[in-house]
Amino acid sequence: MRQLPEPLHYSSSGVREQTAELSSSFLGDSDTQRPSQQPNRFSQDSANRRSFDSASSPRQSLELAHQRKSVDSERSLGDDERLQKGQTRPEVIQEQSEPVSPEVSSSNLPEMLWQDGDRQSGQLRPRPRPYSDVPSLVISEAGEEDATEETPLFGRRASRRASAYKTLDGAQDDEDDEDVEGQRLPRVKSWQTLQHAYPSLRKVAVDGYHVATHPKEWDMQQVFKTVVVKPALVMPSVFLGVLLNLLDALSYGIILFPLGEEVFSSMGADGVSMFYVSCITAQLTYSSGSIFSGGVGSEMIEVVPFFHKMTYMIMSRMGTGNPDALRATVITSYAMSSILTGLVFLGLGAAKLGTLVNFFPHSILTGCIGGVGIFLFVTGIEVSARLDGNLEFTGAVLHKLFQADTIVLWLPPLFLAILLLTVKHYYDRPWLVPAYYIAITAIFYIVVAAVPNLGMETLRHKGWVFDAPQAGLPFYNFYSHYKFHLVDWSAIWMTVPTQFALTFFGILHVPINVPNLAIVVQEDNVSVNRELIMHGISNTLSGCVGSIQNYLAFVNSVLFIETGGNSRLAGYMLTLATFGLLVAGPVVIGYVPVMVVGTLIYMLGIDLAQEAIWATYGRLHRLEYATIVIISLVMGAYDFVVGIAVGIGLACLVYVVQTSRKTVIRAEFSGAVAESTVRRHPRQREYLHKVGPQIRVVKLGGYLFFGSIVKVEKKVRALIEAEAFAAEPIRYLILDFSHVAGIDFSAAEAFNRMNRILHRRDVTLALAAVSLEGEIGKSLQMVGLFEDPVEDSTIPPPKVFEDLNGALEACENEMLVILSDKQRIESLNQQKEASAENIDIPSSLTIQTPASADMNVGSPRRNFLHQAATTTLESNRGPNGDSNRWKHFKQPLPLILQSFQGLTTKNEDFWFRAVTYFEPRSYPAGKILYTRGDKPDGFYLLQSGILRAEYDLDQGSYHESIVSGTTCGELPFFSETARTSTVMAEMDCVAWLLTLEAWERMQDKEPEVAKEMLKVGMKLSAERMNAITS
Repeated sequence: MRQLPEPLHYSSSGVREQTAELSSSFLGDSDTQRPSQQPNRFSQDSANRRSFDSASSPRQSLELAHQRKSVDSERSLGDDERLQKGQTRPEVIQEQSEPVSPEVSSSNLPEMLWQDGDRQSGQLRPRPRPYSDVPSLVISEAGEEDATEETPLFGRRASRRASAYKTLDGAQDDEDDEDVEGQRLPRVKSWQTLQHAYPSLRKVAVDGYHVATHPKEWDMQQVFKTVVVKPALVMPSVFLGVLLNLLDALSYGIILFPLGEEVFSSMGADGVSMFYVSCITAQLTYSSGSIFSGGVGSEMIEVVPFFHKMTYMIMSRMGTGNPDALRATVITSYAMSSILTGLVFLGLGAAKLGTLVNFFPHSILTGCIGGVGIFLFVTGIEVSARLDGNLEFTGAVLHKLFQADTIVLWLPPLFLAILLLTVKHYYDRPWLVPAYYIAITAIFYIVVAAVPNLGMETLRHKGWVFDAPQAGLPFYNFYSHYKFHLVDWSAIWMTVPTQFALTFFGILHVPINVPNLAIVVQEDNVSVNRELIMHGISNTLSGCVGSIQNYLAFVNSVLFIETGGNSRLAGYMLTLATFGLLVAGPVVIGYVPVMVVGTLIYMLGIDLAQEAIWATYGRLHRLEYATIVIISLVMGAYDFVVGIAVGIGLACLVYVVQTSRKTVIRAEFSGAVAESTVRRHPRQREYLHKVGPQIRVVKLGGYLFFGSIVKVEKKVRALIEAEAFAAEPIRYLILDFSHVAGIDFSAAEAFNRMNRILHRRDVTLALAAVSLEGEIGKSLQMVGLFEDPVEDSTIPPPKVFEDLNGALEACENEMLVILSDKQRIESLNQQKEASAENIDIPSSLTIQTPASADMNVGSPRRNFLHQAATTTLESNRGPNGDSNRWKHFKQPLPLILQSFQGLTTKNEDFWFRAVTYFEPRSYPAGKILYTRGDKPDGFYLLQSGILRAEYDLDQGSYHESIVSGTTCGELPFFSETARTSTVMAEMDCVAWLLTLEAWERMQDKEPEVAKEMLKVGMKLSAERMNAITS
């Protein structure tokens, strides 16, 4: 039975202990165990460069982390219980979860910190964090959900009245209430699903009944203003709205059915009636519920090509043998598509997914608009030339188009459309288009009246005027085509993909039209979700009453509002006027010149094509522009559904290409610049600065996928390319994932290749800021990146660390092993020389040296490390060549000399005068030495262990590890300012403390020593600032 692989754990296990041992190896004093007296754990590690420390293994359980978490929670609970009982709290740091800044560890401090003066007594009292901007008093509500981006600033019960515009909290009382400032607000109720405040229907009915039954309370002046003045003021906008609806009905309402087909040739009037019903339904809905009180609803022009495609699909299945069944099936499919569109709109709005459509590229919609423009242009030729069927580029059709009696039908409308667009380009006014078409109609009938023997029947026969509908044909005649017993439901099922394509196209309109309309009319309280719900209601109702899709028409709404129609009254009046057009519709059709309709269709087609293809030329990236052109051509010349599918595919391809061009490599540093936050011994810092270029840090950002990972792999290959590697050989490559949003399978697999490529050059790969339990960590594990090598493979998996600082610390420790072993060899040689002076040593006796110190290695990188270690040690030798010249002194003198090395020219005799002012202190692991904002109590010299300094800044958190042989707290102490960080013992520590009282005594009795101490303190502070800013 196959055993399940053990869970992974981070490679940082044991790194901190290694850091402590490396730092203590430079304190060669009598009070500290010398490196020669303890086993050399680094030699074995150095010999096997595939691991950073002897304790780490790529396959170990993550249960360790969970155990630590559970133990911490138990400790926290126990502390709370002890606090309630009045007992003291053990000095153990508690681990808490707080927001983590990039590249910074998330280890945090306890919420309960020591009060000044309480450390000695051991009493624990809560105190606010002086370095936190969070208020000490937080008002919250039990049972409330977690705060999100949509959470209101004030709680729901912050005042007696939650909000006058509340929509989702249920019914409220009818009494007036006060807002936050105490102002009286009228009580209103809300239509919850519309997400906006409206008076309740019950209240409207009650108020209306009260007004109607109490005529004595009427204000006749107000009645006159409401009944006469307000309607009169909006009459110009209503007239313009009616004229726009008439023109739209004659342009694309009349071609709702393919009039070129004989079975549909007499349904132009039915298409106009369906158009008016859709407009009426939309107008009532938007005037009642849209935030745009003057919004105008109209049929979506884009439905026409989709409807034609659905019609021809049904015809291909049913044929034309049964016209009634064909008409019933086609018109039913039209209504069903409207209901489907409405339901999708309602679902998106109710689920508050209005922003979801923003993920669809605008280039798809633009390309679809161009395709509609091409379709309308072709339809204009079909309608104007009175062709039988579609425009097909065959010899017979082309011959008919260029006959004398046909060319005079379709060419003049094209010329008139171009003339109108030219005039609009230079002189665009709201009244221009209606006046232009009225003038064309008037001139047409003037010419007809001037020519003798030219009656309406002759004009209809020649194709100059549309055929008159049957005598007595009612305006609701299209309902007679709904014969559900004749419907071929299998044919309708074939059109479902086209219906969804039409729905998809309609969805793209709302998030574009609504914000644009809000900008034009200066409406700030716009909710796309609410408008989606209104569109859903409108389209669903329209389909249920047998009509077609509609939407909030942008151009019509702008013209209507700008002419004074920015009120719901104007919208209701436009509804009544449109109903009048509906009633008179069939009669009007028989007198409409084909030239007017042809000009309208040509103009719309050219305008849309120009907007999509011509206006975007030179303004978009070439790939995006090519996408728009291809979509337009496919949709206009071949198929709309295929065009949308092609558009989505091209948009994805363009995204991949454009995203791949933008590198995910955000920055690159060498180890000489990017150092860990460990405050190391001066000798170690000098050595790391020399060998730092062998560490290379590459910071990644964004989403790593198959396109963007290519440049990362090229970068890795470039680093180990022969010439580059010879010039700047690297030993470690750290990839920082702090700003990586995600990774796909191809990119994760690429890291396997990179690891193999780096192993050929003996370069260790380390991954920083990768959460093993997060999506990125799981993706890397799924491709086997962290699996142990199999028997026939020697390629180790890359190391993984919680953050960049941990990775840098581990790499630095690995290189410091060479320096530590080099120093140990010198110490052994000095002992050998000292012994040889007194005792004869056989020539065959040799002292065993660490394996890592073997100079007979063929690696130039390792030779460079040994040379840097030798140079560093030689620069720190005493006059007699003894690098451990202070080892026989008693502490804290060796510690002072080691810590101040390179910062002062004074010798041990000078600093011996400061020894008596330092006192030893021991701190157990978890002990807090001081917190941010405290008054400085002393200057620390760390002899053993590790201290952790936490800086909680406005820019984010930052931590620093202070190891033995270094100092702590010098800047606030010598400058007499508050502590800038919180410091705790990360492990058991021994330090020497210069207290305030001792410092005052030193200034009084040893002013020269105090002055030099102050200089050293300032130099140490400057070094800290340089380390932080770098």
